[in-house]
Amino acid sequence: MKKLKRKHVEERLFIGLMIASMVIVLSSLALILGAVLVKGLPALNWAMVTQVPKGGYYLGKEGGILNAITGSLALAGGATVLSFIVSLGVVFYLHLFAKNTHVIEVVRLALDVLWGIPSIVFGAFGFTLMLWMGMRASLLGGIITLALLELPVMTRTMDEVMQMVPFELKEAAYALGSTRVETALRVLWRQTLPGLLTAVLLAFGRGIGDAASVLFTAGYTDRLPTSLLRPAASLPLAVFFQLGTPVPEVRQRAYAAALVLTVIILLISIGSRLLTQRFTRHVIR
Repeated sequence: MKKLKRKHVEERLFIGLMIASMVIVLSSLALILGAVLVKGLPALNWAMVTQVPKGGYYLGKEGGILNAITGSLALAGGATVLSFIVSLGVVFYLHLFAKNTHVIEVVRLALDVLWGIPSIVFGAFGFTLMLWMGMRASLLGGIITLALLELPVMTRTMDEVMQMVPFELKEAAYALGSTRVETALRVLWRQTLPGLLTAVLLAFGRGIGDAASVLFTAGYTDRLPTSLLRPAASLPLAVFFQLGTPVPEVRQRAYAAALVLTVIILLISIGSRLLTQRFTRHVIR
């Protein structure tokens, strides 16, 4: 009887801890979104998202952050595509071609270590690489650095998704005469597509919201990105630079820029969920 009562007490304790954790997470999200909305919404207008900074913009005059919006999309989009190509090849190799389990574990350990490295280290490495190649701060340099930043996130997420595919499914494909490449493209691809979309979303979210890795590699400019070899602005750096000014109006615009960044990530998340629901019907459970 005492043992049963103790189990009930433990169960209620852990349920209470889970509820408290959920409340902390939701409250933190609500506070962050509330602060951004309250401080940024009054400064947000149509001109801000459709114009580039004009003379004296950082002193409170006219202009907008269109350069940072397009720059962030170009940086994160290009980096995500590049990282996706590399990540897909790595996970297909690990699950279809690699035979030595020690090699697989070493690769996974290396990816886990890379995942935990601060983004400023990736930025420093990218900057050093650019100096060695004779490159200046540019959109291409930012894309390469962000791709390195996103690579461990995307690859490890894809790897975990691939591990959820039933082994019998791959064996059945081999039994029907499929090659490893055909199994990868016709079986694993379809089965893991919802999870792959999630991996892309996670990587894109980290790339578009990072400032340290593009500070010295992509640079910053008030112009729209027109060339891979020219500097490109980004929303995180726009927020950083505007918060550092002594003009109250410009600091309020920083919160508006943060709100725009939040809305972009929210729209991508909703789109990803819709696509995931659409392709889930092909998944064998």
